Amino acid sequence: MNETRRIDRLEAAPRFTEHDAVRLNRMFRGASTQEMLAGVIEGDLAGDIAVVSSFGAESAVLLHLLAQVDARIPVLFLDTGKHFAETLTYRDGLVERLGLNLVVLTPDPEELAAKDESGLRWSYDPDGCCEIRKVKPLAEALSGYDASLTGRKAFQSSTRATLPRFEIDTSDAQGRLKINPLIDWSSEDIEAYFTTHDLPRHPLVARGFPSIGCEPCTHKVAPGEDPRSGRWKGWDKTECGIHKPGEEPFL
Repeated sequence: MNETRRIDRLEAAPRFTEHDAVRLNRMFRGASTQEMLAGVIEGDLAGDIAVVSSFGAESAVLLHLLAQVDARIPVLFLDTGKHFAETLTYRDGLVERLGLNLVVLTPDPEELAAKDESGLRWSYDPDGCCEIRKVKPLAEALSGYDASLTGRKAFQSSTRATLPRFEIDTSDAQGRLKINPLIDWSSEDIEAYFTTHDLPRHPLVARGFPSIGCEPCTHKVAPGEDPRSGRWKGWDKTECGIHKPGEEPFL
């Protein structure tokens, strides 16, 4: 009986703790993004890692950086069934060019049939639509990984200004590590990287869509408007639910 309780405690122990995050931040202080990614991945310092990508406006930068270190790292893509055709085409082109290990996540078909048979839940309950098509499939997939890579950057809002490269994902009771490789990159850095490596742009960016989600809930943004103002236009909703308010989506 004592042995059983001991095993249960071990199985319930967090993968990573705040101490681990502090240690990793100190270890890679002053290192470039490329050096940090190589050190973490090749040194197996974060266990099983995945990157979650929407294949949106800036996704190509981190995906390219990742592919230079290890293109076998799983790239999780939430196929909600509501994406722009341009996004799926862009995704396939980047996957082929960079040799990415794409893992497509889909909603549970039985839950879709029971809760969104018409496919129009987005029009009257966007939170419920995101829960079925994004939140649940992603939570299930990430439960199998020790760490996830995000595309958050400090310049995008004051809430991210002091975010570290390594932190503990507070939404995960098992202590999943959250890694922010681009946290200290500026918008100029992003643009320069696109140019230097001749990376393809998402075709909808040039058409007035600086933030790209599912087609029914994404609208064009006028010059000078907040880049995310085209998401869920007309609704008191700014996030899909797979991250906290104020956090940048993974990629």
